[in-house]
Amino acid sequence: MSVVSIPIVNRNYPMGCEDGQEGRLIELGRMVDARARQILDKMGPLQENSLLATLCIVLADEIQNKNQAPAATDEDLHEILARIREIKHKIS
Repeated sequence: MSVVSIPIVNRNYPMGCEDGQEGRLIELGRMVDARARQILDKMGPLQENSLLATLCIVLADEIQNKNQAPAATDEDLHEILARIREIKHKIS
């Protein structure tokens, strides 16, 4: 097991990971740091615990939204069907 120091908004957080996963953990840390800085840019200074709580909620919301595919409407389905018919007609 390895320990990697992950900087998030000018503070280092030691994190353990399996050997060979250090680069992945560092890259994820960079992503979290960038998102935390975006939050601070919008909200202004926050205490560390408030920033980390806000960051967790924002990231959880982004994950949940990403996993929810938008439902196709009847209009969408009609447009898709019309396009399929058009393509079928062109290749027939």
